[in-house]
Amino acid sequence: MTDTILGDLPTTDLELHGQRLLAWIATYLEHPERYPVVSPLAPGDVRRSLPPAPPAAGEGLEVILRDFESKILPGITHWNHPGFFAYFSISASIPGILGELLTAALDVNGMLWKTSPAATELEELTLDWLRQLLGLQAGWFGLINDTASISTMLALAAAREAKPELAIRSRGMAGRPDLPVLRVYCSEHAHSSVDKGALTLGIGLDNVVHIASDAEFRMRPDALEAAIAADVAAGYLPLACVATVGTTSTTSIDPVEAIARICTAARMWLHIDGAYGGVAAVSPRFRHVLDGVELADSLVVNPHKWLFTPIDCSAFYTRHPHVLKRAFSLVPEYLVTREQDEVVNLMDYGVQLGRRFRALKLWMVIRAFGAEGLAARLERHCELAQQFAQWVTAAEGWELCAPVPFSLVCFRFAPPGTSEAECEQLNSAILHRVNGSGEAYLSHTKLSGRYVLRLAIGNIRTEERHLARAWDLLREAAATP
Repeated sequence: MTDTILGDLPTTDLELHGQRLLAWIATYLEHPERYPVVSPLAPGDVRRSLPPAPPAAGEGLEVILRDFESKILPGITHWNHPGFFAYFSISASIPGILGELLTAALDVNGMLWKTSPAATELEELTLDWLRQLLGLQAGWFGLINDTASISTMLALAAAREAKPELAIRSRGMAGRPDLPVLRVYCSEHAHSSVDKGALTLGIGLDNVVHIASDAEFRMRPDALEAAIAADVAAGYLPLACVATVGTTSTTSIDPVEAIARICTAARMWLHIDGAYGGVAAVSPRFRHVLDGVELADSLVVNPHKWLFTPIDCSAFYTRHPHVLKRAFSLVPEYLVTREQDEVVNLMDYGVQLGRRFRALKLWMVIRAFGAEGLAARLERHCELAQQFAQWVTAAEGWELCAPVPFSLVCFRFAPPGTSEAECEQLNSAILHRVNGSGEAYLSHTKLSGRYVLRLAIGNIRTEERHLARAWDLLREAAATP
């Protein structure tokens, strides 16, 4: 057996199949509607179509790519489809896709500055660019995580470390009668990642206090203040609050400035979850959505949600990087470098040691579209949402169920005389029919106990015709006995 046989595949294979793949991707992006947006397969279909054991001998790339098209692709729900309106619609743009290709080819691990200076310094620069695009003042330290769930967990960990008297880093939390019960506060409409972060850090689900919201589904400052006062009286320690700019169910915007004043008075860490809605501040028209964020301790926005960057790419910012570093930095001898006191080593600011070069794709997206191009695309999505909301309002039997501050519309079909139970059954059936069409994909939520439909616009290729088709499908489904 020779070294040639034991090495990689020849680069001629990369050239041949790489060109074919790029051509395939170009066709895919040009004509995404040729695939059903939701995979029609049943559970287990993909696995049953593939061999149960790995091949003993290597197979040709041509055979592998043929199986990708025939066996993998049918099991894909196409988030890059312009008719994808579920959850928060995301999309990978061409510069982002090319950035991912280069990242995979370079395959660097940016754990230390030394292990690839460009990985660290481009991440610092790109997140400073994003900070400027969002209209945030200088002084924020940023790093990229995979998702907002991890970013929020890091914020809660920093909140604990911001109270060094708790000695969590050295002594932990278990078996400590001297440690008061720690409490975390968020809206009843906050993302479940707040609960997961508390669960992971040992704070406990019972100690996440979900604050009541107002008629527009925003956290009520008076209810937050009352909850904090009650907890202090009970001997609990208020630790952190998470306010949301663009909640998952309705994209409501919590009153950040009022919440910040309460947190300051209570000596609590304030984290802003702007994973979806915060990105809108790239447009000067929506800059106001981050009003008050300068009073917060940390913030997360997700370029992979609504800034056309391939998942995963979550931008986490804090005004207290020294606290975050104190919570997580741990440098064994084999990671000590000569430059470590002069540079940022990103491994010091979170749980993970290994780090992908995620900044490259975001840098390419920002450069390719520019501030004006990004803002115009976000504004267009919000305009499309207002258009859809107008269609709903004007249609007999249909109603809006929440304000539309961004590009998400919450609505339902509720003919006069229909009970709540009947409405839920009716809208669930409508959702099932529309999603089964292969042309559009929506999701649902519950607001004040009412089952409502959600249509989220965020794909870079979504046009009014895709929205109009979804509206036709919804009305056809509602008219079906």
